Amino acid sequence: MRFLTLANQLTLLRIMMVPAFVLLVVYGYLGAALITFSIAGATDALDGYLARHADQRTALGAWLDPMADKLLLVTTFIVLTLPGLPLTNHLPIWLTVLLISRDVVIVGVVAVVNLAVGPRTFRPSVWGKMATATYIVTSVVVMFFNYRQETSILVDVFIWTSLALAAISAADYFFKMRKLINEPGN
Repeated sequence: MRFLTLANQLTLLRIMMVPAFVLLVVYGYLGAALITFSIAGATDALDGYLARHADQRTALGAWLDPMADKLLLVTTFIVLTLPGLPLTNHLPIWLTVLLISRDVVIVGVVAVVNLAVGPRTFRPSVWGKMATATYIVTSVVVMFFNYRQETSILVDVFIWTSLALAAISAADYFFKMRKLINEPGN
């Protein structure tokens, strides 16, 4: 079995881009940070495409890809929230705390269900994918306007849209989880 497919190599590249992104933001290279984040986002789309359409699905990729996504997004949200950085636009602390808490609770509940009830398969929902896409767009919008050193109503629109989709996707996961808990092992 192949583990280090091109799809997995792209995922590993995305993971390695996270520290570069952080350093670029912290040291004020906001244009380069935006480009780095955009390239990392492109690797996410490309590795998924390769995994599905070029027969490069692996067990390693099934674990690495969502981990890389969460690492990139959580790190981005934390960096864009830090009040000590001289950014024109910051993400609100409450949003970052809520999004991270949502993910931790979902992962924790899935782990507890699998341990207590037995193995269950939790597939990503459309709402979860929409929420993730919105977090990415929110990050890009905030970074773009930081690069331009401008404020914009779009920053607020995407902050509130991220919150709404986080709530909807969390509710969707928990309703689906209730059904899976009551099903015999799948």
